[in-house]
Amino acid sequence: MYLDLFLTFLKLGATTFGGGYAMIAQLNDIVVKKKRWMTNDELLEICGIAESTPGPIAINLATFIGYKKGKLLGSVLSTLGVIFPAFLFIFIISLFLNKLMENLYVQYAFVGIKCAVAYLITKAGIDMFIKMKKNIWQKIIIISVIFIMVLLDLFALNFSSIFLILIGAALGIILSMIKERKTL
Repeated sequence: MYLDLFLTFLKLGATTFGGGYAMIAQLNDIVVKKKRWMTNDELLEICGIAESTPGPIAINLATFIGYKKGKLLGSVLSTLGVIFPAFLFIFIISLFLNKLMENLYVQYAFVGIKCAVAYLITKAGIDMFIKMKKNIWQKIIIISVIFIMVLLDLFALNFSSIFLILIGAALGIILSMIKERKTL
């Protein structure tokens, strides 16, 4: 189990470009579908927790999933697995960075990688939305939160992720209170 956790997150860390958000689609494929370590709903909850706690989301996801499967040792091994490839990659690139960035093909490769990462993040969001258990109130909450986030982004108001999560929580509470009043 421990070796499997380490190798799983080592592979994820080595093949995921763009950080933790890009990792979510791969996590869903591996952790939920292939290995069946958790359900999609559990992964959604862990993603929410990982986003709202300090630190990079990829490391937080690895730590939480590792802890769920293997307690303290599982969380340590998962975390080490996910950070080792990035550490090694950055160390090697730092040796040749200036010369490497002058290469036109490397510059084009990074443009392509950015596009692929944007797609993976979008796909993960759509997949998570589709798999959520939704009733009419949850759909209203989701649409409201997305609408508010888009407005904030359009007006170039930069808020932390925690603020956006708090907006979602507040909207969820308000809309559930409205729902309760309608059923009384």
